[in-house]
Amino acid sequence: MLPRITELINQYRTFLITSHVRPDGDAIGSELALCSVLRGLGKEALIYNQDQTPDNYRFLPGSGDIVQNLRDPGKYDVVFVLDCSDLERVGAPAATIGSMPRIINIDHHVSNGGFCEVVYIDREASSTGELIYRLIRHMGAPITKDVAHNLYAAIMTDTGGFCYRNTKNETLYAAGNLVENGADPQWLSENIYDNGPWERIRLLTKALETLTLDMDGRVGSIVVSQASLAVTGAKSEHVEGFVDISRTIKGVLVSILYLELEENYYKLSFRSKGQTNVEQVARHFGGGGHTNAAACKVKGTLAEVKQQVVDVLRAVL
Repeated sequence: MLPRITELINQYRTFLITSHVRPDGDAIGSELALCSVLRGLGKEALIYNQDQTPDNYRFLPGSGDIVQNLRDPGKYDVVFVLDCSDLERVGAPAATIGSMPRIINIDHHVSNGGFCEVVYIDREASSTGELIYRLIRHMGAPITKDVAHNLYAAIMTDTGGFCYRNTKNETLYAAGNLVENGADPQWLSENIYDNGPWERIRLLTKALETLTLDMDGRVGSIVVSQASLAVTGAKSEHVEGFVDISRTIKGVLVSILYLELEENYYKLSFRSKGQTNVEQVARHFGGGGHTNAAACKVKGTLAEVKQQVVDVLRAVL
């Protein structure tokens, strides 16, 4: 599929790049790297995301050019939909983007069934950033320092700092090559992980009060409510990493973050150890992801949602 994508890039002039709502490091880094490469080839490229870039990714080169207002989508010859297993994940303009004449979907999620004609999916890849790296190498385009920074950030964040099972030898080779081309691992890590606001720590202290263990200590969970966000002054984006906390406890196989989006509506993030497949759990509720990292949204009271999740987890564990 890489030759076909390269052909479309060479053939057309204007490109729209987008990703999922509440973009993470992989989504943003991949978008920025691809946009930089396209512009370097003399193309016109624009990144649109429904939601704003989280604070800890705004230092990435080019992030200030990302827009939240999609004007005149008909002017673009091609749209890249990155890191999305389903077109609906781009948010409100999904129907508009879905009607565009040429859509290229690049993704690595297990739950992606392919929603357009030109699809480059590798479910074994560490990240969408790694797939964009392959595309750039296939095209023979230069990897500038900015591109290297953005791709390294994408790969690093989606591999949990190169700790997750999705970290393969090809992943580390790509990361090494990005460092060779100017990516600074320490600078990137410090800005992404060690530069959070005080409000995040205040939220974390509130969240830790909710930590519970279920199913004989095999499942750990944390709850972040809208009330906690309000009283601490934190944003929902500041919960990044909270889901991993209970997983550090001995004996815990699955960790869950329950983030209240609105009354009786929760976003659930799952992480797991070893071969425990939380993608199956998320898929049961209409979500998806990977074996060891997945997410979904569920309606109901907190008690109802927790009970539903435990019922499904009993089958998985």
